[in-house]
Amino acid sequence: MRSSSRVALVGTVLASVLCLVHGNTLGGSEDGVKYDFPNDFMFGVSTAAFQIEGGWNADGKGESMWDTYLHEHPEYTPDHANGDVAADSYHKYKEDIEMIKELNVKYYRFSLSWPRILPYGTDNYINKPGATYYRKLIEELRMANITPVVTLFHWDLPTPLMDLGGWSNRKMVDYFVDYARVAFDLYGDVVKIWTTINEPHQHCYNGYGSDYFVPAIVSNGVGEYLCAHYILLAHAEAYRLYEREYKPHQHGRVGITLDAFWGEPRNSSNANDIEAAERYNQFHLGLYAHPIYSKKGDYPDIVRMRIDSISAYQNFTRSRLPSFTEDEIHKLKGSSDFFGLNHYTTFLMSSSLMEDAWRVPSMDHDTGVKLEQNSYWPKPGAEWFTVYPPGFRKLFNWIKNEYGNDIPIIVTENGMCDFGGRKDYDRVQYYNQYLHQMWLAINKDKCNIEGYFAWTLMDDFEWKDGYTVKFGLYEVDFDSPERTRRKKLSAINYSNIAKTKQIDFNFIKPHLLKYNMNAIF
Repeated sequence: MRSSSRVALVGTVLASVLCLVHGNTLGGSEDGVKYDFPNDFMFGVSTAAFQIEGGWNADGKGESMWDTYLHEHPEYTPDHANGDVAADSYHKYKEDIEMIKELNVKYYRFSLSWPRILPYGTDNYINKPGATYYRKLIEELRMANITPVVTLFHWDLPTPLMDLGGWSNRKMVDYFVDYARVAFDLYGDVVKIWTTINEPHQHCYNGYGSDYFVPAIVSNGVGEYLCAHYILLAHAEAYRLYEREYKPHQHGRVGITLDAFWGEPRNSSNANDIEAAERYNQFHLGLYAHPIYSKKGDYPDIVRMRIDSISAYQNFTRSRLPSFTEDEIHKLKGSSDFFGLNHYTTFLMSSSLMEDAWRVPSMDHDTGVKLEQNSYWPKPGAEWFTVYPPGFRKLFNWIKNEYGNDIPIIVTENGMCDFGGRKDYDRVQYYNQYLHQMWLAINKDKCNIEGYFAWTLMDDFEWKDGYTVKFGLYEVDFDSPERTRRKKLSAINYSNIAKTKQIDFNFIKPHLLKYNMNAIF
């Protein structure tokens, strides 16, 4: 007899198949419209060093804070996993490039491991084998006609700098600029698109305001704002360094990658819910975007006002949100050549004075917004993740309305998690639906979007979830010493999109004819 969970799983798969067969794509069905993108539209794929490289102490690499923390706290992930080997891309990068070529994308976004290049975090010693590894990777990409897009910091801070307090220490601004200079010197002749920092909100909110991410400082209501403040200053200083000393002869572009869940009012007819959703968007995206992309600069007024007033009510001598000087506001304004955007999911928003899970003080309490999931939206993987494609389009329009349309948006990450399997019909549907919403934003709403990077090339170490959830277009066998990679159905679909510059909602149907339910169950 089948268990109820087994029957439910079969039902979920059948529902996905039926949706695909009948072209149910939330408005993107077979309606005769050609959903194509310009020939020069950037299609790419993204990864991050700590999540795929492994080689945690190979060839002189220093420890990152994630190495240190996971070795000391193996219970942090549900599978007691770490990044010591991960997908072993440090040794298998040429295989990675072959996979990228199969995807027909012309752009590959990856991050440098700060401690692989600067083992002590500081620029007084450059680890030559680490520096050479990335040079070889970049040169191999260029020979394959793939443009490297390089992120300087994707969360793997060198442990010696974390021991100084990490991003809660003002000195980190100087150390980051030193590191950026090393990277521009090493690779600026062949790298023409840079992002300084990946998802500062997730890093600060979850790592300095709680223990959900490393460094797990739990300085709620203070640490996340110090982290945000100094990361923004570090970005601005690195951008101005490139602008002043490197751009005149290297001719590259530098941006930052911000993340945003879309905040959807729980009740679209309720003024309080509408206000709550806007407040959430300002606290969780505007906090980082407004100083860079707005005409006024500085933090959003609602963010400054609420944190200042709540801090005073809580008897703090000064606001828990630091203030920029006039010079810092000027340096931050316009300090990005594009708007790097990571987006995965949407939450329903309603106003709240206090929730059981909130700490006081904290960003949650300062924001005063309750987050919920819509039970009707699919949840194919991690607990935090639901599928609501229209949120993607709404987010593009929010950015356009808030900051104008002059700065182009590059979607530096978008993708779906599940629990594994190569016949990933849900992921195929996710990409088609979200790309359709992006197409509508470009063609109907005239949003200035110039590129899209799928997350991620292959299954990887997914931070708090370890290896239990999968985002990859390629499957990785983490039980195999060879870390064998195999193409998923979504890789074939995305490869076709990148090659044709067109969403083909019928692409999946020939594969459905071969779909053998008995072979799966």
